[in-house]
Amino acid sequence: MSATSASTTPPLRRDSASVEPAHLTRARLVSVLTALAILLIVSALVAVSFGSAHISLIRAFGDSASPDHAIFYGARLPRVLMGIAVGAVLAAVGTALQALVRNPLAEGGILGISGGGALGAIVALVMFAQIGGGEATVPLCAFGAALLSTVAVYRLALVDGQLEPFTLLLVGVIFNAFWGAAIMLVNSVVNFYYAHSILFWLMGSLEAPTYREVEIVAGLGLAGFAVLMLHARDLNLLSLGDESAAELGVDVDRLRRTIFIATSVMIGAAVSVSGIISFVGLIVPHMLRLAFGADHRLLLPASLIGGAAFMVAADLVARVAIAPAEIPVGAITALCGGPFFIFMLRREGRRPLSL
Repeated sequence: MSATSASTTPPLRRDSASVEPAHLTRARLVSVLTALAILLIVSALVAVSFGSAHISLIRAFGDSASPDHAIFYGARLPRVLMGIAVGAVLAAVGTALQALVRNPLAEGGILGISGGGALGAIVALVMFAQIGGGEATVPLCAFGAALLSTVAVYRLALVDGQLEPFTLLLVGVIFNAFWGAAIMLVNSVVNFYYAHSILFWLMGSLEAPTYREVEIVAGLGLAGFAVLMLHARDLNLLSLGDESAAELGVDVDRLRRTIFIATSVMIGAAVSVSGIISFVGLIVPHMLRLAFGADHRLLLPASLIGGAAFMVAADLVARVAIAPAEIPVGAITALCGGPFFIFMLRREGRRPLSL
């Protein structure tokens, strides 16, 4: 190549638009989210109608003195609303974490964040209740413990200042086991009442939530989700690698800190009322990614709605499978997620990690 030709050849230029996963049209965004919203509405209507006792929605709405009205507003509706809030939070967090660490196996439960939040909530529930104010301290301690667990896992996964996805996964699994052991230790020194509560907490449950708890989880979840959506395009660029994302204007370190804090708050809110419900953040994002692609401008809101529908359906199965007895919903999601996780692990083991 001559010097002349080299001087006239324009330099290669990369910009964010040229590396977007795919062009996202408004029609595609609206159609996908509308379809998922319809699925969620149908799931919610079925969930409030069925349980250990069948109720009529017509009587529930039309007759305030009927047992149907009392069951609907006193038990079914807050439970379904809590399922929507918790499922949406867990699925959105899983989507963000997988993009952030470029590891398709990342999820709040697997990375030990949920375990840390659960330990904080249990300590608050058991210890602070002895001196009063326990109910108010549970969400706060869950947030703090989830955040501390996130920071610890993140710091220990850094190798020469760079985040290694596989190392992050291993550190998260170790922390998860450590938090589990710490919870068992607390469980071994408390009385029978608290031991039973802790055991039920570990299995994950949406039983008997209050409307106030629903408001807390939904409010903090939506606030955290707004932060995730503000960085949806940055998460797309991060799939190219840290250096490439930085070349395109992404402050990678700041992005990671922001997303980790937002996801910790969201997980802390969910864990403080529902306990540990694993694998929702693994199953839902992967199913939606396979169906609709990896553009986080679509994948994040789709996970929010899809996770809500999945959790409502899983909780319905938990309530009716062996009615009038009830299975913890965390057991249902684990039964679905365990084989799915092994499938993903073997699938990703045959090729480089990618999203």
